[in-house]
Amino acid sequence: MVNHVWGLLAHPGPELKQIQSERETVSHVYFHHVLVMAAIPVICSFIGTTQVGWNFGDGNYLPISLLTAAWIAVVFYLVMLAAVAVMGRVIYTLARRYDSRPDVKTCIVFAGYVATPMFLSGFVALYPLVWLCLFVGVIGLFYSGYLLYLGIPNFLGIDRREGFLFSGSTLAIGVLVLELVLALAVFMWGYGIRLF
Repeated sequence: MVNHVWGLLAHPGPELKQIQSERETVSHVYFHHVLVMAAIPVICSFIGTTQVGWNFGDGNYLPISLLTAAWIAVVFYLVMLAAVAVMGRVIYTLARRYDSRPDVKTCIVFAGYVATPMFLSGFVALYPLVWLCLFVGVIGLFYSGYLLYLGIPNFLGIDRREGFLFSGSTLAIGVLVLELVLALAVFMWGYGIRLF
């Protein structure tokens, strides 16, 4: 199922080569990796916000009702699934100017695996302390950037020197997409209580 997770953390270079050699389809990577991994931050946020409540660092906890949290969780999950596909399309669009011209399928599969550290950082939402969630999220973002840089030569066939610029551009766009997803998540999880 999510058999590549440990490899991406322990030995990312060889693991990315292994993943690329498997030539997965988009449906396979979604059903066997992305759907499961994207559930981590959703389930942890649901549990944390309903059982503990948001902590903004002032000692007050702001819990969310089960019904509101369930609705937010569904929307949050769908947004994350869409974000992986969007980043795959971004990678595809940026990679078209290179000679290797990877296909959309390869780029979406690559994006699904590169997002793994971001998904894993969602475990911290079990105790939704805002600064802690942001800190761990930044660590996940940096590690995703590292996976992006390591995987570009194998997945996309782009030279490592050119890959540095490519990964920088992709990461910058990825940060914008992430900020949009996080802003939506903070709005939904943080202010959802007032809306419902």
